[in-house]
Amino acid sequence: MHPSHVIRGRTTELLRGKRIVVGVSGSIAAVEVPRIIRELLRHGADVYAVMSGEGARIISPEALEFATGHPPVTQLTGNVEHVTFLGPGEGRADLYAIVPATANTISKIAHGIDDTPVTSFASVALGGGVPMLIAPAMHSHMGVNPAVRENLEKLRGWGVGIVTGASFEGEDKVAGPEEVAAAVLHRLARGPWSGKKVVVVGGAAREPIDAVRSVTNESSGATAVALANAAHYRGAEVRFWAGALRVPVPPWIALERWQSVEDLLSLARRRRSDLAESAAVIVPAALSDYTLDRAPGKIASREHATLTLTLRRAPKVLPELRRLAPPPARLVAFKLEAGLAAPELEREARRLAQETRADWVVANDAATMGSSATNALVLPPAGDRRWIRGPKTEFAGKLLDDIGLELANLDSSSPPPSAADRPRAHRPVARRRGRVRR
Repeated sequence: MHPSHVIRGRTTELLRGKRIVVGVSGSIAAVEVPRIIRELLRHGADVYAVMSGEGARIISPEALEFATGHPPVTQLTGNVEHVTFLGPGEGRADLYAIVPATANTISKIAHGIDDTPVTSFASVALGGGVPMLIAPAMHSHMGVNPAVRENLEKLRGWGVGIVTGASFEGEDKVAGPEEVAAAVLHRLARGPWSGKKVVVVGGAAREPIDAVRSVTNESSGATAVALANAAHYRGAEVRFWAGALRVPVPPWIALERWQSVEDLLSLARRRRSDLAESAAVIVPAALSDYTLDRAPGKIASREHATLTLTLRRAPKVLPELRRLAPPPARLVAFKLEAGLAAPELEREARRLAQETRADWVVANDAATMGSSATNALVLPPAGDRRWIRGPKTEFAGKLLDDIGLELANLDSSSPPPSAADRPRAHRPVARRRGRVRR
């Protein structure tokens, strides 16, 4: 068995059955391509590579054959590889990604120049409507060249996704494996979450004591980040409202910060349109039950051998989110308890659903806090119950897939749009079907 088969689907199965072609142009960043290809394989994809002559000077075809399990295309032959991979007919690739894309390659594609296998593949993809992504890599001065910027905007206007990496040491680096994979997953996503707006509220609230101290709840934010990421992978347009976190947020997730419960409520009211338009509002945040009056400046510890704080009940967030995101938006609430047996945990979760009118409630025990895994009781709106156990990344995917089934049922039961609201149809393009040669 080729090593590429061993890792396929290790992370998710979301790209299972998808055929992706990766174009490699002549940037030193081409040395990163095997890692990027392997990340796509871990999500289940079948990956093929095509190289320009300059790309083959940087990394050998044998290295890409090892990474993909398939010989790369290094020149166009009588097999018309650019057509068999990306032209009409059975077996056409689902996406073409150029990683890395040099300034030269970007400019050629923007002006319809086909003088390498990589640019010829791009010409067929653009002409045939195959989804396309490019991950630029170049010296930073080239990246701000007006011609290059204009060409990138032209490609973006044609529907080409631009996946940017970090910029440092005078270089616009190629996007990393996780960034490229996230862009591919998001672009190819089909299903109940695709195109839906989702708000995830995560992290811990911090209620200020003075200018430098606060009262907070224990929370890493790992579950919230996993849920935001899983929703992005499934094609959702995610907004992540984050309190205090102990884990990083991926750069492809749109992030907005809040600190206290009052901050969060203010954010929700400012962003009420985001909530009202969301398919789901998911709230695994550790929200404070109590708050206090903030002292001005910093309380001098040398002047206070003891310090007494008077806490008062904080306003409840979930009922306000329900008001701002009425049905059919799905409100997903989380309930954390400590030391309760399963029946008591379920009773408290159902009480929360009744008090807040949440559609879904996820309840778990404080024993899982700080762990990479979770053991959660999930209460869907139909009144049944289920447990989801495992790593938080897997939990996030399973929970979203369960909620997605409900979204699909809601969509199917919605009345069809009126003629005025129905999008204008495009004339279908006849496609020749035939056996693909490799």
